[in-house]
Parts: sequence; C-alpha cells; structure tokens
Amino acid sequence: MSRATPPERPALCTQEGIDCNSCTTSTARELARACRDLPGKLITQLFVQIHTHPACARMHANFTRAYIEAGKTAAELEIKKPMGVRGPLVAKAVA
Repeated sequence: MSRATPPERPALCTQEGIDCNSCTTSTARELARACRDLPGKLITQLFVQIHTHPACARMHANFTRAYIEAGKTAAELEIKKPMGVRGPLVAKAVA
C-alpha cells in the first residue's frame, strides 16, 4: 500500500516554520479586520488570490471559517475608536 505524498508547502512557509492552519487563519483574520461582511464568493476569490500555491488549496474551508469567526468577534467587540486617537487639534491665535 503506497501513500500519496502531500504537496510541498511554499518555500517561505517552510523557512519560517509556519503551518498551514495558522497561516490561513491569520490571513483570514487580517482580511476580516480590513474588509468586514464580504460575500462568500468574494472570500473564496480572495483566498485563491492570497494563497496562490497549489498546496494551500486544501485550506480553503479553514480560511472561510476563520474569516466568519473573526467577523463575529469584531462585531461583538465593535471598537469605535482605537485608544489613544484624538480628534483634530485646533490652534488658537493669541493676541
């Protein structure tokens, strides 16, 4: 009985010691932070554009799941304004 060899991971992932699950989860979270409430087809298209290596294709479901979970978490937190951000300063003329 022979085993099918898994496709090679991208060289960068191998060099950095990144596993597929954490890679796709982190990129999905970043996408959810930047672009919330994307339709499913667009999430799929973006996955393919971000993860171009053939070995990444099997992680599509993980990416989609992580994007949806990150969107729910962001909606629950609903951060209005990052801490430490101030409104515009107004200069006053002193006579």
